[in-house]
Amino acid sequence: MLTAAGTTSTAVAADLPAPAAGAVAATTRTVAADGSAQYRTVQAAIDASAAGDTISIAKGTYREVVNVPANRTGLTIKGATGDAEDVVITYDNAAGTKKPDGSTYGTRGSATATFAASSLTVTGVTVQNTWLRSEHPEITDTQAVAVTAQGDRQIFRNDRFIGHQDTVLNWAPSATGQYRQYFRNSFISGDVDFIFGDATAVYDRVNITLRDRGAAAGGNNGYLTAPNTNSAKKYGMLITGSTISSSAAADTFSLGRPWHPTADAVGQLVIRDTALPAAVRVAAPWTDFGTFPWKSARFREYANTGPGATVNANRPQLTAAQAGEYTAAAYLAGTDGWNPVS
Repeated sequence: MLTAAGTTSTAVAADLPAPAAGAVAATTRTVAADGSAQYRTVQAAIDASAAGDTISIAKGTYREVVNVPANRTGLTIKGATGDAEDVVITYDNAAGTKKPDGSTYGTRGSATATFAASSLTVTGVTVQNTWLRSEHPEITDTQAVAVTAQGDRQIFRNDRFIGHQDTVLNWAPSATGQYRQYFRNSFISGDVDFIFGDATAVYDRVNITLRDRGAAAGGNNGYLTAPNTNSAKKYGMLITGSTISSSAAADTFSLGRPWHPTADAVGQLVIRDTALPAAVRVAAPWTDFGTFPWKSARFREYANTGPGATVNANRPQLTAAQAGEYTAAAYLAGTDGWNPVS
């Protein structure tokens, strides 16, 4: 994984404390590519912002790499129209793409957008990585991240995240630290390990598309997830109340494999109450990652439906009693009772 180097609605603000006496009032900063707003690029607005500000982005396509640093706590980034298809942030770096100095970007460095600030809300935008394997046969490190989420108490609502390999990285800068990320009413697409990482991430009522790489029925089109949750954490990833779809041939996608970059990485993932397409391998939807066996990971399902869903010895299930411990609210509560679920 790591190498060297839809529905739309009004944004919901992150839970933030009331400003302290004498604090500077939050500011709304506007962005429009045509020059009709305060800033022409999203990054320029971020650079000028302070913690708690709102960045409102006009309809348009913004070809740029975006980085929100950790000190922009409480920032809101929103598409001005409320329709994620109207506001597109796009770039096309891969892990193996060379920088001007000859080094490569690596997986995290390939991200079109990196969100490092806590209590962040992103709503009504598309972030995509358009790098294509077919156009760069000379590159073997083909990870190409659209979004890296690496803060705590982050909310992504009514967004679109589009890529191929490694579309969304849920990252914990400290593997045992508290980093919670909530994705709601959004669209995500990819083909290989495209929801992955070691943060605590909930995908609630999202639409996920497994992109067809052309494999025939029974072949290998890819893997939906690749969690590397630290073994000390109870909660890693949850996909709940969602719809997974694909035009790919039957039995060509795995639900996940356990990324094992360190000895204490034991991926945790529950997929529950979710519709699964025929493209999902019915008999055995989980697979090993290298020499690390999927049965050593913490993979479970519960009450899934659709042609890709069934119950057998290769599909561990939660019991009804266990299911009550693996809800969106339980994953996100953490040590402070955070509850953005509605």
